[in-house]
Amino acid sequence: MLFLDKNNLFIQFARHKEYKEILQSKQYYSTGLAAERKQLQALETNPAAVEKIAREKYLMKRENEELFLVPEKPDASPGETKN
Repeated sequence: MLFLDKNNLFIQFARHKEYKEILQSKQYYSTGLAAERKQLQALETNPAAVEKIAREKYLMKRENEELFLVPEKPDASPGETKN
């Protein structure tokens, strides 16, 4: 006998799947948050870390210094097409 109410088997499977997805999402964001906190700690205590972020992210440079941007190599050759 099968009962179709708000707690039937199909809904329970869907809720369990959603629960697993939420746990994975929580783990992903917890890991990212830990990395951001570590970076913030480095920026607050280490002037070299501030300079590194400024140079890499904001393309800042020192006075009397030249900056050369080298584009990254593309994944496919110009004659190839991606599928």
